[in-house]
Amino acid sequence: MSAVLSAPRPLVIFGAGGHGREVLQTVRDINALRPTWDCRGFLVDAGLEGASAVAGLPVLGGLDWLAGRPEVHVVVALGAPAARRAVVRRIRAQGGNPFPALVHPRAWIGDAVALGEGALICAGAMLTTDIRIGAHVHVNVGSTLAHDDVLEDFVTLAPGVHVAGNVLLREGAELGTGCSVIPRCTVGAWSVVGAGAVVTGPVADACIAVGVPARVVKRRPVGWQDV
Repeated sequence: MSAVLSAPRPLVIFGAGGHGREVLQTVRDINALRPTWDCRGFLVDAGLEGASAVAGLPVLGGLDWLAGRPEVHVVVALGAPAARRAVVRRIRAQGGNPFPALVHPRAWIGDAVALGEGALICAGAMLTTDIRIGAHVHVNVGSTLAHDDVLEDFVTLAPGVHVAGNVLLREGAELGTGCSVIPRCTVGAWSVVGAGAVVTGPVADACIAVGVPARVVKRRPVGWQDV
């Protein structure tokens, strides 16, 4: 007897820019293997509507579109961690729709990798073993994570980031394109590591670090992400 397949679940993508289109491609590639998601379209903030359709799907409106639709899953496709967290909080405050974790079928995920709600693992990413990925973490194309890494909520890895083993990336840390982190380092909460940098020691909270090796060039006020 053949297995009974469940109907595709309704889904919308918040954010209709380039990252939003990449998320849509991930959804379409997942569906090509097994129909999983019924993607209804995009949500955006008022004043950012632009085109009425993106990549063949409608721009449905703002978060008020979710009212009365608690069954609709939402992916927040905003690259900036602070902006992503702000939208997630707004969705939770108005009743809370489910946030699915999405893994591109051409990502490689090893054993004992835990994914939080809303996590996004893009094509070409490689995660080995004993890794914890927090809520709404985005691991972009071609990034790699080694054993025993911990990525707290809202961490963002840009394309081509390489993180060695036993690394801790605290909440909201953002690692730029092509940067690397050596083993047993910590990048602090709401800090930014610039593109191409190499982190060889701890980076404190709310800092911007650049270069090889990475050096702190700016310190932000505590709580800047809430402004």
